[in-house]
Amino acid sequence: MGPLYYRERFDLIFVYEPSPVTVGLPALVLKKMTGAPILFWIQDLWPETLSATGAVRSGWILNLVGKLVRFIYNGCDLLLVQSRSFVQAVKEYGVGEEKIRYFPNTAEALYRPIGTPTLVLEGDKLPGSFRIMFAGNIGAAQDFATILDAAERLRNIPEIHWVILGDGRLRPWVAEQVEKRGLQSTVHLLGRHPKEKMPDFFAQADALLVTLKKEEIFALTIPSKVQAYLACGRPVIAALEGEGQRVIEEAGAGLVVEPENPEKLAEAVQTMYNIPKSDRREMGARGRDYFNDHFDRTKLFEKLEGWMQEICSMDVSKEKQQ
Repeated sequence: MGPLYYRERFDLIFVYEPSPVTVGLPALVLKKMTGAPILFWIQDLWPETLSATGAVRSGWILNLVGKLVRFIYNGCDLLLVQSRSFVQAVKEYGVGEEKIRYFPNTAEALYRPIGTPTLVLEGDKLPGSFRIMFAGNIGAAQDFATILDAAERLRNIPEIHWVILGDGRLRPWVAEQVEKRGLQSTVHLLGRHPKEKMPDFFAQADALLVTLKKEEIFALTIPSKVQAYLACGRPVIAALEGEGQRVIEEAGAGLVVEPENPEKLAEAVQTMYNIPKSDRREMGARGRDYFNDHFDRTKLFEKLEGWMQEICSMDVSKEKQQ
């Protein structure tokens, strides 16, 4: 509906593209109508994600989506990518490297270390004495089969509890599996909670968990929860590879194992369980320092503003030449 309502002159059209990529189409129409340049922030690679999650299996449909992606990318003036590994994938659609900039996700200011967390469950504390906490979407990409398999391997250590915050398409399946495997005493599905409560939840975790399936497309991305985890200064356990692995290892913020390997994930959790609390605290502090150096909102927004001014000035120069 945007092209019908907004016909006046704009300096810039900014598009945030988590999914689907078709959000770029109204922007292209607006560009045609107003002449404003487009800055397109790519969060998700299409059609690769459609194929990796199994959402689309038809080759001709994936090929059609690929042609649409090429059309959208090449119609934009500047493309931002949330992961350095996206650069090559975007170039394969005929985009020159000079039109691509690395611009990672940050985390909202509310994500910060909490010294004394408040109770987040009415009338009760969080379950367990040693908590591995996952927050976010419960879907195919997050590979909950591996999480549950790892939980089964550690059921003989009753102090270790898996606290799951969030919802998603696979939540009913996960709940069914927890009951079927008899994991009710150590795996807890606490549902969705306001994001404002997340720092309090995270502060009561001994380690924060991020997992992804073993797919080439997922190795290219940095899950946005990584930035939130680092910002809150808690140690991280990750079962992933590629860019997400690089960030966590570079930060020295936790333990990383290969995806889809429940034995290795269970070993990492047990290792974290045996690490002294002071060492875990240092891991979290290193993660927070890394966040401040690489993902700080103010620094990133200053860079973004500079790029916006750059493409606007280029657009003005083109108009003068015409």
